[in-house]
Parts: sequence; C-alpha cells; structure tokens
Amino acid sequence: MTRLLRIALALAGIAVVLLEARPALAQQTFNVSIGYFTLHGQDARVSGDVLTANRNFLTFDVKDFNGASIGGEWLFPVGKYIEAGAGVAFTRRTVPTVYTRLVNSDGSEIQQDLRLRTIPATFTFRLLPLGQDRGFQPYLGGGLGVINWRYAESGQFVDTSTNAIFNNSYAASGTATGPVGMGGIRFAGDSVATGFEIRYQKAQADLAPPFAGPKIDLGGWSYLFTVGARFGR
Repeated sequence: MTRLLRIALALAGIAVVLLEARPALAQQTFNVSIGYFTLHGQDARVSGDVLTANRNFLTFDVKDFNGASIGGEWLFPVGKYIEAGAGVAFTRRTVPTVYTRLVNSDGSEIQQDLRLRTIPATFTFRLLPLGQDRGFQPYLGGGLGVINWRYAESGQFVDTSTNAIFNNSYAASGTATGPVGMGGIRFAGDSVATGFEIRYQKAQADLAPPFAGPKIDLGGWSYLFTVGARFGR
C-alpha cells in the first residue's frame, strides 16, 4: 500500500502541474462509458492462473467472465494535441460451474459459483494528432491502471483426499497495477462529445491456498461507447 500511495501522490502532483499549464480556452470533458469487457483468453493467460487451473476439474469457459462495463472519466487538455485523464470503471461477473467428472451421491451435479469483480482506476494521456479544436478527433494513448479486485468461489467443494463433499466459500481481494493502452475516435461538439474506444489493461495478482492456482490474470480488452459533457471554455 505504501508503494501505491507514493504512485498516487506522484500522479496527483503531475495532475496539478498539468492543470496549471492547460490552455485558457481549452475544454474539459467528463465522459461516461458503457461497453463490454473481455478477459484474456485461455491461451493468453499468465502461468499459474486460477481460472486456467479450475478448468481442469470444473466445466466453464474463461469467456463466461466477459461482461458489461460502466465507467466515468475526467479529461482535460495539456496543450493542443495532448489530453490527460483520470477515471474509474466497474465490472462484475458470476459464472455458475459444475464438477466435470464428479457428482453427488444422488447423481446431482456438484455446483459452484465463481465471481470476479474489478474496479480499475486509470491515469492516462492521449495524443490527438488533429488537435482538440476539430469536430473529428482520433486519438491514441496510454497510462497506468490501478485495479481493485475481488475473486470468490462459493458452493460445493470436494476434498481430494477423501472425496467428501462440503459447502464453503473462499474469497481473495486486493489491488494490482499495470499498463493501460487505448485508441478511439471522438465526435466533439460545443457541449457534447460522443465516441468509441478500445482499451487494453494488463495486470495480475497473487492468490494463496486453497485456490487451485497461485495467480489471477486481470488483463483484457474493453470496447466502449462514450458520451461526454464538455465545459470550461
């Protein structure tokens, strides 16, 4: 947490400097984004990933964790061609699973729910090659993501030493950091802007027993529709 606090304070200091340097006539934007988040696929996940390990004995697909994403972001200009931003988003998905090769004594499925929740906070810069005074604004950018996450498994479990079946819940949570990249287009009016953005995040976190894997891969792609209110001219 001390390292994350140092990072946050450094970014806050940079933001203050950039705010002081922004052009007087430039517009800021508050964006709301709605879209779809896709986790890294099976062949792209980190070694030791818990979802990959779980697929050895549970029936589900990693893509089952893909789902809706919603977020908000404050964007402010730094000169004519550069834009800085700070934002937060939210995704959560619960995936029902069953044991692939084992059943209860009455023949019913051994059921278990897997849940992953992520809240990524991002600090980014965008390059707008046509400038911020155009109605059509393509851009590329990147920055730092600080992802608050929680992963849980609940339902029925099998003791591998005795094959006994029992009910329980296990959860882990924390914060992971990693790079963020994005590209998109924006159609900007005097007071409203709309656009589409593709965003990539990369991060992983450690897990402890009794989880089947020592890591959880939090990386993936977001496909976002954005609507923004422009102000500050």
